[in-house]
Amino acid sequence: MLSPLKRQVKALLEMLRRRRSARQLKQTQRHVRRADLVADLARLGIAPGDAVFVHSSLKSLGYVDGGAEAVVQALQEAVGPEGTVVIPTYYMPGGSIRGTCELTDYVFDVRKHGTNMGRLPETFLAGTGIHRSVHPTHSVSAWGRHATYLTEAHHRAPSVFGEGSPWQRFVGLEQAKVLGLGISMGPVTFYHVLEDALGEAFPVAIWEDQRFLLPCLDQQGQRWEVPLRPFVTNATQRRIDHPSRADLRAYFKAEFRRAGLLTEGQVGDAASWFIPARGFYDHLQQMAGKRLTIYATPEELAAYPQD
Repeated sequence: MLSPLKRQVKALLEMLRRRRSARQLKQTQRHVRRADLVADLARLGIAPGDAVFVHSSLKSLGYVDGGAEAVVQALQEAVGPEGTVVIPTYYMPGGSIRGTCELTDYVFDVRKHGTNMGRLPETFLAGTGIHRSVHPTHSVSAWGRHATYLTEAHHRAPSVFGEGSPWQRFVGLEQAKVLGLGISMGPVTFYHVLEDALGEAFPVAIWEDQRFLLPCLDQQGQRWEVPLRPFVTNATQRRIDHPSRADLRAYFKAEFRRAGLLTEGQVGDAASWFIPARGFYDHLQQMAGKRLTIYATPEELAAYPQD
């Protein structure tokens, strides 16, 4: 893990980078208000009572008056008091599951550890009424009607995305939507819920044999041993979020559009989209039956050409 001095230097450099980026956006992008975001989300199809699992790029929205806090408020306003907002607030000090598992004396503490996912997750995590799951690498935070239900059992799940995890529970909610703000269909962790559900029946060998138990502390200071199993290296290198897999990202976007599951629109300056969670999961399962997964090779994609 980083020494205290190195962490301070890293935090300072990140603060300076963000200030430069904010100044540049303010000078070059149109200003977007919270009300604009709320209206755009409604036009996209985000409705009161929805549960949204948000993957986002804050800077893609343009220069938002009020910054990340205004974006969080817009999401909450869009789904209303009966809705739910879920945002990944991962804390992965080792840079990966494998790297984090190999750290010495690492104990995740939900009361003090933040997130290294960026400004929007940081702001969301610091807000009021936020519930956070206890997990050493993939802690998730939620606000609203289903916040407690989604986050309460993550540390007891047999795997990151398995039974009792926020993702597995999210699939079963009514009006649940996976929402992408300014991102492609690459960096979407929702894909992994199918991998954990199918286990050894998943058509690609993606997990290492070695298993770890990492200690975590919950809000009451109770200690839990949470199971983790790293991805095999060659799987992550050919996965849909790898820079080299633009072909796979384009294929998945076209496939979900063809299936009538992908709704696209504009939120602020960001090209955005959503997919109903149940339909997302079911279609991923259908595709996996043909070996079309987020690890599919170009040859496997070529076996099922798209119109």
